[in-house]
Amino acid sequence: MRVYPFLLAGLLAACEPSLPQDTPKPEAFQPARVTAQAEVAPSPGFADQTGGGIFVTAAGELVRLRLDGTKAPLENHPGNPITPGRGRAVFRMGPGSALVEADNGLFMAQSGWIIAPPWRDALSLGLSASVVTPDGAAWLAHASGLFQLRDGALSQLKVDGQPLVGISSLVVAPAERVSPALWFIREDKLWNAIQTAAGAWQVRQAQVSLHKGETLVGLAGLGESEKGAGEAWLLTSERLLRNAADGWREVALEETPEQVVAAGRFLWVKTGDGLFLYDADKDAWGQASGVDTGSLRLLTADESGCVWAQLGTETVALSRGPVPRVLGLHEGMRVVEDSLVVRARVAPGNAPESVTFQVAGVDVPVSGPAFSLGGVEADGTPKAYSFDGLGPGVHTLSAVARYADGTEARRAVSFSYQPVSSSVLGWNKDIRPIHVARCAKCHDSGPGRQLSTYQQWKDNLPLIIAAVRDQRMPADGPLDPQLISVIQRWATAGANP
Repeated sequence: MRVYPFLLAGLLAACEPSLPQDTPKPEAFQPARVTAQAEVAPSPGFADQTGGGIFVTAAGELVRLRLDGTKAPLENHPGNPITPGRGRAVFRMGPGSALVEADNGLFMAQSGWIIAPPWRDALSLGLSASVVTPDGAAWLAHASGLFQLRDGALSQLKVDGQPLVGISSLVVAPAERVSPALWFIREDKLWNAIQTAAGAWQVRQAQVSLHKGETLVGLAGLGESEKGAGEAWLLTSERLLRNAADGWREVALEETPEQVVAAGRFLWVKTGDGLFLYDADKDAWGQASGVDTGSLRLLTADESGCVWAQLGTETVALSRGPVPRVLGLHEGMRVVEDSLVVRARVAPGNAPESVTFQVAGVDVPVSGPAFSLGGVEADGTPKAYSFDGLGPGVHTLSAVARYADGTEARRAVSFSYQPVSSSVLGWNKDIRPIHVARCAKCHDSGPGRQLSTYQQWKDNLPLIIAAVRDQRMPADGPLDPQLISVIQRWATAGANP
């Protein structure tokens, strides 16, 4: 990659600078709590929006925690050339996949399996952070530098030929009115990287006013939605800062913030005596009641507004309420199928009186136990709702559970609807090149399901579409969203040879 370095002078002002302030007025809430059947280690974990997550236990076991707190082990794939050994940490690689660092190297965790990706030997142990950009690329902060994983290939971002080592935090958020951009803390300084062309990046030291002696601790990033742009949030040794549309602002909490984690449009902040939740779509703060923050350590968050944490000797999932989970649609997904099926999974505990989907102002009541929207009935007739009524662009789908006490819990997911184009796609000219480049290594003679021919792809289309759309496959990293769209459009148009 080519990099254009820009060093900005005067990062720290000589005097005590001031920033515009936001003064939260949090509303107290009693959080919904699920206690997991596993004691996890105080190391990075991964939580997905379906309600579960992948963690390392205190004994070094790699486990999958489910929405109700039960656990399941992750199995070593029989095609792996080596066993993972004890787990050390888990990092996000997509909506439903994670990168596992274990004693014997790096592995992917997907669909209950631990899979050895082809590129694993290119990096040794030493990951500190990861992030996935909207174009499907994964970025890995490693002891030896900053790497991009795209289409199964690793490349390194350097400045003047030198690796970017010493990165402790890494997020995606707009910078210099460009979205998306990478933000990272490196050697106690804040940086961002903006792509200017294919393979070309500007890497610059970001300008933020700090007090004398104030140091950088961590970063968090809010994603983009129909209701607002993404944002970078900066935790320092003294306070919490956010990079909003009008520049940097200080979030004036009553106590010094100690930890911050974020996912989607939700951000959690821990102080000495408080646990706070910020909902960016509502621009509203809440404060969790009845949580002993003295023994609390935040681990990771998911896009539904849930945070996983260590609370004393317990591992718990905390959320604003019994939020339903959405399956079949993830944050920022590109939808091309008007027959897409989306399901809602209600939270454990009391059953809601009703579940309703809302899309573009339309309420669609659904029945249980499989609360689903879209698709077709068994006889082929359309269900009550189809996405074909939407115009192209960004939309929000909400799953709303209403309870007997008059309360409701809502999960909102932003997505981009791009209807199927009129161009004719075919297996030989459009799909087979994707298979050769990204799938053949596992699905021709490797450990995966055999998918080397047109007929095998056609026979397994539902499985293939679900795996690439949810970014669980390929095993060496998610496909570029454009390629996912090509596969979906080909399938929707009749899977022509």
